[in-house]
Amino acid sequence: MRTKSSNIISNIDWLLILFYIALCFIGWVNIYAASTPEENAEILNFSTKYGKQLIFFGLSIPLILVILFIESKFYEQFASIFYLISMLTLIGLFVFGKTLKGATSWYEIGSFTLQPSEFAKAATALAIARLITDKQFDFSKLKYQLQTFLVILVPVILITLQPDPGSALVYLSFFFVFYREGLPSYYITGGIGIILLFIATLAFGYIALLITIFIAFAGLIFYLYKKKRRVFKRNLPSIIGTYLVISLYVLSVTFIFNNVFKQRHRDRFNIVLNKETDDKGKGYNQRQAAISIASGGMFGKGFLNGDRTEGGFVPEQDTDFIFVTIGEEWGFVGSVFVVLLFALFILRIVFVAERQKSRFSRIYGYSIASIFFFHFVINIGMVLKLLPTVGIPLPFFSYGGSSLWAFTILLFIFIRLDANRTLDW
Repeated sequence: MRTKSSNIISNIDWLLILFYIALCFIGWVNIYAASTPEENAEILNFSTKYGKQLIFFGLSIPLILVILFIESKFYEQFASIFYLISMLTLIGLFVFGKTLKGATSWYEIGSFTLQPSEFAKAATALAIARLITDKQFDFSKLKYQLQTFLVILVPVILITLQPDPGSALVYLSFFFVFYREGLPSYYITGGIGIILLFIATLAFGYIALLITIFIAFAGLIFYLYKKKRRVFKRNLPSIIGTYLVISLYVLSVTFIFNNVFKQRHRDRFNIVLNKETDDKGKGYNQRQAAISIASGGMFGKGFLNGDRTEGGFVPEQDTDFIFVTIGEEWGFVGSVFVVLLFALFILRIVFVAERQKSRFSRIYGYSIASIFFFHFVINIGMVLKLLPTVGIPLPFFSYGGSSLWAFTILLFIFIRLDANRTLDW
């Protein structure tokens, strides 16, 4: 007779684990390439970044075993407690935190540092899943919409105040989950519209945009007046109201950009929008990243043969800009391989999430798929100068124990939940 534990082991999604191992291994190889100037550097030199990353990998193994050993219901029952503890660790940073690179985002423990905002993603994902799983929850009602927004707003505010706006942006990924679970679509379309208007205002200026909006609404009113009189009379007040709201928002963008954003944030947006060139200052990283990736050509220069990687031309190349190493040493082919590997990994999570019998497990699965997708797109978009530099790590590739352990926890809690799918709920 098979025991419950044997059922769980046999039900583990080994394909997800293979993806995890492959991504971690390839990530470590590139950290090794990015952090050593010597061709024959000692692999087990634990004073180096690649050596420390091996320690982080080693410590991930008992962490994984603990996660898989714990009963899956534990994660659902104590989701709120995990969230509360996580928020307290974020608050504690303002008293006990260590400031690095202008942000008070780390706790210093001996020679290592821990970044609680990374672990807060898993706690928030569990809290969201627990909240939406409630039998009375109805996404069509404003009361429940506000509850879910509040759950993600608390960590966003605490992380932004550190200040670490890049990490706070990740929490926007939960809106994909909300949409999947029944959030009215106008939130998504409205959010996309706000972002596009914000970018358009910065790119073309508020005067040009206001003129364009006026022409568009005037054309709409003229069309309705000529073709659909009843629709015109019924909807004219709402059309005018919408026009005024959009116009006021466009006018506010310039004020917010110039008075709320810090100079380094304004510089990053201006560089991406090609409104200014700063190849030696704020735009140095992205400029050097583009040159390094382009120099890799189709097949790359070969492992440890990337002269720009080995020369340290790109700062933060073993963390936020790790994809530069792939582009230079592995070339276009290697870069496409890594992109496809990530895409297949995320699609596998979505597939596994859809087969869950438990709504809690499905929601959590979609949460981590959205988080991985957001990190993947933002990080690579940042490196390719398609997006501003916001300091978001590439999962399993960027150097750092907090990042690796947080993504490991995210993934293996889901693997544990999935392993229990055939048992009674």
